[in-house]
Amino acid sequence: MGKEIIIEGSHIHDIVSFYEEVNRVFVVEDDWKIGNSLDAFNDLLYRATGDMKGGESARLLWNDMEQSREALGYAATKAYYLEKLGPDSVYNKKHFEEKLAALESGDGQTYFDVILEIIAEHPRIELMQ
Repeated sequence: MGKEIIIEGSHIHDIVSFYEEVNRVFVVEDDWKIGNSLDAFNDLLYRATGDMKGGESARLLWNDMEQSREALGYAATKAYYLEKLGPDSVYNKKHFEEKLAALESGDGQTYFDVILEIIAEHPRIELMQ
């Protein structure tokens, strides 16, 4: 078994606190932090698996996962999309309009779902709860 990483879901109350927890867990000995970005989180996981030797894997233990699921669920995701659709937004509004419509119809992913999808793209990381 390789390294064990523990996310404390009780520390996660919204998107901002998710990234605070990720930085606490993954960016331990560095003097930089990732921003509040799913792309940055994905890059961080690539870096974490790149630091592992050979075929080593990591166990990502996510305590209180259900609390995190709720905190990063429908309400947080809708607020995130609405922010991206603000009048001064530089983001691809059509993309976020489609994401918001899917979320509101019950077919879209929550922010938490996207995080789990990103983790699943890293076969050397085994997610545990």
